[in-house]
Amino acid sequence: MRESSSDGCVRFPCSSYRFPLMRDVISSLTAGLCSGGGADVIMQARRGCRTCERCPLGGCAVLGVAIWTLTEKHHYVSLLTTTTYASVAYILLLAGIVVIFAALLACCAILKEDRCSLLVYTFLLLLVFLLEAVGGVLAYVYEEQVMAELSHTLTQTFNENYMMEPEVTRAVDMMQREYHCCGALTFSQWRDSRWLQEGQGINNTVPDSCCKTPSPYCGVSDHPSNIWYNGCIHQFEEELGSHLVVLGAVGCGISLVQVFGMILSCCLYIKLKDVDDEY
Repeated sequence: MRESSSDGCVRFPCSSYRFPLMRDVISSLTAGLCSGGGADVIMQARRGCRTCERCPLGGCAVLGVAIWTLTEKHHYVSLLTTTTYASVAYILLLAGIVVIFAALLACCAILKEDRCSLLVYTFLLLLVFLLEAVGGVLAYVYEEQVMAELSHTLTQTFNENYMMEPEVTRAVDMMQREYHCCGALTFSQWRDSRWLQEGQGINNTVPDSCCKTPSPYCGVSDHPSNIWYNGCIHQFEEELGSHLVVLGAVGCGISLVQVFGMILSCCLYIKLKDVDDEY
């Protein structure tokens, strides 16, 4: 919409490209066209509007970490006593989806100068901030909890649930092959397992996944030339701990970005209101 003032200048109180650069563009549009700088202002605003395309990057980072956790590490969830690890990933996954949607909504709000959409965007950022903060804090808190109880729970899971629960069996075999280990603390713990005591191992002394070169019934011999002697727990602790630190850093770190987004969107909302009231 254009309006002509008494001095004959054409003004654009509702230009489509007015607000991406906020203060500079807002203050320049009503006067820039009359001073011969209108083209520069519009070009500057267009460049600012293109920054909307980069808005979802934070959401993509959170989304990527969450998806990586759920696809690459979900096998080991069955070895843990709580669902907190998976919950952190799902929380960050939800936050990533919401922030991408919010960024697209912000672009539409800016281009259309829709204060209602901008307000919805601000509330979505608040929701994302809470989700990411909760996910980050849970990751850090759970890291301490895992380190304290993993030694006991992993040993119990290996001894009691191997070959009794399919998910646990797959997770244990995958862990032993991936980490080149055998048993929770040591290979000799398999002697106390239900799997061996109930005769399910047939002639095996350890699972075939303990073998340096896995093959059917290779676990008959527990000679060091045939199987891995080191336990899995220390490597699992290190990897799980470092991954929880990454989840916590991503959640807490990117949640701070949402605070700046909320502040800027509030400022923009106020500017829009002031300009609308003026015209």
